[in-house]
Amino acid sequence: MPLVNVMVNERSYSMACDEGQEANLRQLAAHVDAKVRDLLKTAGQPGEQRLLLMAALLIADEYFDAQAQLEGRTQEIADTAGERESAIARIGDTEQDAIIALDAATARLNDVAARLPSA
Repeated sequence: MPLVNVMVNERSYSMACDEGQEANLRQLAAHVDAKVRDLLKTAGQPGEQRLLLMAALLIADEYFDAQAQLEGRTQEIADTAGERESAIARIGDTEQDAIIALDAATARLNDVAARLPSA
């Protein structure tokens, strides 16, 4: 299991990760560090633990917002798929109605043609 050194709030932390996940861990740490730096601009220096907790809460809030958006989009897709299936069914019904109407019109034309005098 590789060890990766990451920096958050100008402090180095040695973190273990799965093989091949080093770059991902560095990216995640950079995201946490950016949140901490943003908090430092508005909250000052409330202490390392509190600062990291505040950053974690902000990230969790973003995560839950993203989850809610994803669920909303998933529902929109499901609704659209249902509407599509309904439209396909209506098209099929309309095609059947058109076939019936054309068959009836053909039958009437054949009746009329049968009553016409031969040339």
